[in-house]
Amino acid sequence: MEQEEPLHEWAARRDRRRAADREMTGTRRAVPLTDGARASHVAPDAPRALLEWDGHAWMTVGVAPNADAAREFLGHVPEPAPESGPDTQPAPPGPGPGPGRHRKA
Repeated sequence: MEQEEPLHEWAARRDRRRAADREMTGTRRAVPLTDGARASHVAPDAPRALLEWDGHAWMTVGVAPNADAAREFLGHVPEPAPESGPDTQPAPPGPGPGPGRHRKA
């Protein structure tokens, strides 16, 4: 028969797991330097403070002039837009062809 784990050992293991779950998931942040909402879509032209985690605290490493520059600092570089030309067909609106029961005959 297997012996049960003592309660104090189980509690210590649980506390270590919970502390690991609370660890920072990222090492960089961009914080708007304006009052109010902090979402990037609210004030995309507002400057952002660029912060890096040094293992103990968030350190300011620079200032980005807008949200796009801050995204580059964070590593979120947008993919280039697809080129539109005479061979490019726009997607048809709505669901594709098919005889669904909901469609009118």
